[in-house]
Amino acid sequence: QVQLVESGGGLVQAGGSLGLSCAASERIFRMNVMGWYREAPGKQRELVATITSDFGRNYADSVKGRFTISRDNAKKTMYLQMNSLKPEDTAVYYCNLRTGLSEYWGQGTQVTVTV
Repeated sequence: QVQLVESGGGLVQAGGSLGLSCAASERIFRMNVMGWYREAPGKQRELVATITSDFGRNYADSVKGRFTISRDNAKKTMYLQMNSLKPEDTAVYYCNLRTGLSEYWGQGTQVTVTV
């Protein structure tokens, strides 16, 4: 059983930046896929970005050019750097891990962007 814990959420003005972290309880990042998802009020949980074991990256169109996903296997941590934030980025952001056998989620961290 893998525990995922997000941190770094908060309140920021539009145009500002926030950095999110996701810490895993086990050293399992090397051969797995991790990603960030978000869920806004009244909306479905949506993919923000993913990063593979070979550090390939994929982004939702809405965040391309503004967000950067990264991972540090030694630190067992995944990151999401969010720049040029917009009010529509407001959501609960979730860390996700897929191993092929199991799927794990963090508890979520709130990101609120004000105008």
